[in-house]
Parts: sequence; C-alpha cells; structure tokens
Amino acid sequence: MKASTALASRPAWAPIGPPNPAKGIFGLWGAPQLTLHRLAHPRWDGPALRIAVIADPHVCLPWMTPDRMRAIVDQVMTLDADIILLAGDFLADSKMPCKHLPASLIAPLFAPLDAPLGVHGILGNHDWKDCPRARATNHAENSVIDAFIASGRPLKGNEATALRHGDQDFWLVTMDSQMSNGRKYPGHENPEAAFANVPDGAPCILLAHEPDYFAKGDTRPMLQISGHTHGGQFTIFGRRPMTPSNYGDRYALGHVTDGARHLFVSAGLGYSGLPLRFWVPPEVMLIELTAET
Repeated sequence: MKASTALASRPAWAPIGPPNPAKGIFGLWGAPQLTLHRLAHPRWDGPALRIAVIADPHVCLPWMTPDRMRAIVDQVMTLDADIILLAGDFLADSKMPCKHLPASLIAPLFAPLDAPLGVHGILGNHDWKDCPRARATNHAENSVIDAFIASGRPLKGNEATALRHGDQDFWLVTMDSQMSNGRKYPGHENPEAAFANVPDGAPCILLAHEPDYFAKGDTRPMLQISGHTHGGQFTIFGRRPMTPSNYGDRYALGHVTDGARHLFVSAGLGYSGLPLRFWVPPEVMLIELTAET
C-alpha cells in the first residue's frame, strides 16, 4: 500500500488573508493553507476520488467572520472536488472571547458549496454543547440541525449513504459526535446504526468529528476522516498539550496509520478556548484516493 503525501499547495490556493499584524500572536496563523493527502488503497478500484474537507470553522466575530468563511467557501469551490465533507463544529466555543453567532446566520454560509457526489456534513461536539436550544431541551432539539435544514443542506447523523464514482460503488458512513456531552459522558455516536446498511466488505469512508473512534480498531472503513483537535492549536517542544483527545497527541493531526487502517485528521479552521494558533496553521484538507497500481 502506498503511503500518503502531505503537501501545502502553492499556485492553486491563495491564503485568505494576510494575517493582521495588529492582532499579534493571535493573528499569526490567520490564513488557512491547503493540505493535500494522496492515498492508494487496495479496496478502491475506481477513478481518483477528490475529497475536500472543511472542519471546525467555529464561525464568530472577529476570528472566523462570515465574510472570511464565505471567502474560504469560494476557494474550496475551485478545488474540483468530487465530494465535500463538513466535519462539524460550526458554532464557536462558549468559552471563546468573541461575539457568538446563531446557527441561523452560520448555516447559509455553506449553501454555495457543490460537488458531483454532494456536500455531506455532521455535527461536532460544540454544535451540541454550545447550542442554547440543545442545552435547554436536554439535547432533544438542536438549532444547528434546524438551520442547515432551512438552508437546504441537512446534516447527517448515524447513517450511511450509497454513492457511485465512475464504476466504483462505495458508502459514506457518518457518525454523530462522540463527545457531545463532554469526555466523561456518553455522546450521540452509534456506530452500529451508522454501518447497519453497509454490506460486509463494501468500500466505505467514515466521517466522524472526533478522531478517537479510530482507536476502536474498526476495520469496516477504508479510511476515517475527522477534525475536532485543531492540531492541538499550538506546539511546544514538539508536543501539543491542548489536543482534546483521550489519546494525547496520537491522533492530533494529519495521516495516521495502524496497519492497513487509515485516519486523516484536519487541523480545521477556527479556535477553541483562545484565538491562538502557533505552528499549527488552519487548513482545508484535500484527500485524493486512488487505486493501487
């Protein structure tokens, strides 16, 4: 199996920016980069599949403004992606020093996205924890879900969608947040419901907001795509102490392998806790999946 490569693109992607020097270190990594991963997989026989991933936008003022998000969406539309995945966390962290925006103003920002195999999104943990309606109804209702329905792009839960690319049939499996109630409490994920309709051995891709599910050792997906970690947001002596994972830095960023299993974790776009990124620039991720030759 060929290893992936990760390349920060240059000519096809102009950073949204530049960073504002007046913001000092908080604006240091304000311009998102495009990161490309290539993977040749033995379970894929079809033409190359280009997967664009937008993770953790955390839209708010002044850090990830609606205008900034619109500009990123416009650039994603230049990537010629076959499918676009939204990996969750549209709402800002309630602890962030920012002006929080309602989901009704955030969801329409993603409506212009389009791809031949569709645009598929899921909820992140902050879309539950920091949704006022979810908190008020003990998670019986969710304003992010309703806002995306109203914008014409319903989000997906624990389910699988059958897709066809060229002569290749495959499944996109989506899973709800594993940490929607915090690390110490059950989340809304249901892997068995998510994979229920996928035939044994069928090629499938798993979209799960948090990367920690990869530790379960599930061999059904060809690859898992996640966000959530922000790449730790900053590094200190090679460590990422802010990585929100039960496994430390193990699943913090990039392409992670475990034998024949593959995980891709995006650094995402926004911030949690503090508007700080140091040596972890925000990114849009593009994965190119090909057949082995």
